[in-house]
Amino acid sequence: MNTIKKNLGFVWMFLAIATIGLLLQSAFAHIKPDGNLDINKPMPWIIIITVFIPIAVGLGLFGWYALKGEYDTKES
Repeated sequence: MNTIKKNLGFVWMFLAIATIGLLLQSAFAHIKPDGNLDINKPMPWIIIITVFIPIAVGLGLFGWYALKGEYDTKES
């Protein structure tokens, strides 16, 4: 079970980095100064990025601690 936790640590860290990259790529692709839709305006993207990046960082930290083995021991 401990090896599964450590291997999933890699998965969580990869997901954190990949989702931040995908989010930023989508923002740069959709923001257009002459766009009329809400997705083309920068303000919703700023809000989404501001809320999501701390969540992704927390996911990455969770993966880092799982990889280091912080969740291996069980204290009674």
